[in-house]
Amino acid sequence: MIGERNIFCRPGEGLARPRSGQAVVWAESPLQLLSAVEGHGAGLLGRNTVIHPRAGSVGMSSTLTSLMSQVPDGVSFTAGASRIPSPRIPGMDRWVIGDAFSGTVQRQLMVRPPNGEVVVLDDGLATRSLLAGLASERPVPLIRPRATPTAARRSLGLATWFVLRRLMQSGRLLVFTALPVAGQVRRRFTQLGGHLESHRFEWLDTQPVTEVVNEPTVLVGSAMPADGLIDGDPYVDWVHSMTDDGPVAYFPHRREEPDVLSRIAAHPLIQMKEHTVPVEMRLRSLHPGQQVHCLPSTVLASLGLILAPSGARIIGHAVPEQWWTPSTPDRVRRHLSSALDS
Repeated sequence: MIGERNIFCRPGEGLARPRSGQAVVWAESPLQLLSAVEGHGAGLLGRNTVIHPRAGSVGMSSTLTSLMSQVPDGVSFTAGASRIPSPRIPGMDRWVIGDAFSGTVQRQLMVRPPNGEVVVLDDGLATRSLLAGLASERPVPLIRPRATPTAARRSLGLATWFVLRRLMQSGRLLVFTALPVAGQVRRRFTQLGGHLESHRFEWLDTQPVTEVVNEPTVLVGSAMPADGLIDGDPYVDWVHSMTDDGPVAYFPHRREEPDVLSRIAAHPLIQMKEHTVPVEMRLRSLHPGQQVHCLPSTVLASLGLILAPSGARIIGHAVPEQWWTPSTPDRVRRHLSSALDS
């Protein structure tokens, strides 16, 4: 397999498509699932791509059901997995992950350094944090911006920085993202040997639209109250205030708490939508005059790409200072608010 063309590219070279070889994907969220299919459809993962969906992750079953009936040739899925696949599976050319800040992923990189290439898919705003860290002139522990790490966790994150930088220098690290990346970070990342490929959900754009939304206002839910980052009461009040202009379709985040959702749904002008698949797959039928609102979130960038041809608007709202809980550090507030720059 290693003798095939387009398995690896030297630093500074563009990636010829379609690429040959075999890819193994560890997908821990619906967005990572969709990103893996986009990566394969773009010809970046290889001739054959095996996706291992993490068992028990909220929203995975419905997304799998939707994707399995329409994925491009060469994509297959395993049953829900509880363990991450090894970076050294025989015959594998690319080890594909979404969350490079995961301790599980990082321990695999330490114990079983991959012989092939590592591909990182979108995992929300964390993807931009990863790129910025890897482009840094000084070593940076690769830790989630929201984490308060132990000394051992910082050591693991720092060791991972060195491993991924070595992969970059040998042309064996690819990041595949729909998020906008600052020009300085992009240039530095590629100068160091990393490959950065962007997409606009081209594969998804070829698929039939299966859901119609009639409400003039769409609100994409936030997990911030469930994560303890903002108070739930002002958030619910804000959602209810969106009905001042008419009916609202509310698409909940997969981690939202049932009690918050029930309070939101109590308003007679709010149509609570059942959580099924990512909103990137659900809101493609919107038309001029409809608006999508959300707090700072990855969907500002992803839906912005998808909705651009439709004429529908997506509007991001800053989190008022008084909403933040006292335990939410300033660095986390800045990290989440950076989505408004998309």
